[in-house]
Amino acid sequence: MPLLLVELNPGGVVAWIVVGILAGAIAGRVVQGRGLGCITDLVVGVIGAFIGGYLVSLVAPGNNYGFFGTLLVAVLGAVILLAFVRLVAGNRSRRPG
Repeated sequence: MPLLLVELNPGGVVAWIVVGILAGAIAGRVVQGRGLGCITDLVVGVIGAFIGGYLVSLVAPGNNYGFFGTLLVAVLGAVILLAFVRLVAGNRSRRPG
């Protein structure tokens, strides 16, 4: 049994990109107070969608949440991803002294 099954239909790639950019931008604002840039928002959002989708599938498998539900799940996953990266990396932008 595969852990994650992704089916891309026509328009699916565009939908993933739109959800990824929106989720990454929202998560960037929630965690860091600003967006991270278009490409980084996209990457964080898409990875966050996979993380959020996996976590939600553990709680409520087989459900379809529509566009806004998918966006919410992707934002949740992206926030978790950014919080984890921030925890591991620390605040590297601070200068000593």
